[in-house]
Amino acid sequence: MQSLPEDYSITRSARDEIPALIAVDLAAGGLFADTGLLSEEALADHVPAEVFEHALEENDLLVARDRKGRPVGFALTSQRGGTLYLDQISVHPDHGRRGLGRALIARVAGEARTRKLRCITLSTFRDLAWNGPYYRSLGFREIPQAKMAGWMRDLESVQAASLDVSQRCFMIRKVKWL
Repeated sequence: MQSLPEDYSITRSARDEIPALIAVDLAAGGLFADTGLLSEEALADHVPAEVFEHALEENDLLVARDRKGRPVGFALTSQRGGTLYLDQISVHPDHGRRGLGRALIARVAGEARTRKLRCITLSTFRDLAWNGPYYRSLGFREIPQAKMAGWMRDLESVQAASLDVSQRCFMIRKVKWL
């Protein structure tokens, strides 16, 4: 498993931390401001509290914490099409570039193993450095359009309301079994 940077931990979340997770989401989303890939509306948007609440109930939310136990990142997942789908991963920019994202993805892979799922899937911007190329460096590969599952096409239709989906792709990574 990817080791965590010193003074950080990854745990499950609690309901009273949802406002802090929303703050992390908004801060991380700010990294997209100069890319032109998100609409103004999308930049101001965040994961709704109800989505976090549902994820808590389903054990689909992992939280990266600083040494004081404050949330500084999260991985939000759901089971889709026999895979563990990474709905969103966000790390507060003040804590970025330290390996927290990699460590969160390693924990997501561990969760997929626990659930007996063979793959992790996600959708992301194909060419943005901290998106497609980053995930490729972690062993994800792009799923050709012709091989996308129906649920992926449905999700892409939803994303099209606020994103240029021609700039995006779905990716998959097999989970290594020990």
